[in-house]
Amino acid sequence: MGDYTQLNLRGDVENMAERFGLAPDVEARFARGPLGLAGGGLSYQRYAPNVRAPTAHRHRAQEEVYVVVGGGGRVKLEDEVRELRQWDALRVAAGTARAFEAGPEGLELVAIGFGEGGDAEMLDDFWTE
Repeated sequence: MGDYTQLNLRGDVENMAERFGLAPDVEARFARGPLGLAGGGLSYQRYAPNVRAPTAHRHRAQEEVYVVVGGGGRVKLEDEVRELRQWDALRVAAGTARAFEAGPEGLELVAIGFGEGGDAEMLDDFWTE
């Protein structure tokens, strides 16, 4: 028998946004632990329409790819703001700060981390506009 883990990202993985008082406007389900991943990471994130992430973050070593699976919005990468639409894939290198903002239809992302995880640095007051 093979070695595998199957989970439903929305039904089987805890919404960590609830712990930090961000629900129902934000949903953040981090599946690294529940899936038993040896490295990297995987998460599902949802922002309600026109909601901006309250903080930004960056990683010292982990590179991430975000895939927009629903809606659209914007991402701020250091000092640059870029538009996002459904099925865009965005690679963010280690060391680059990022934060998301949903458009009028909301924003749903799947994030995939490559490299060692658990090295996130949270950044307040990132959006200045």
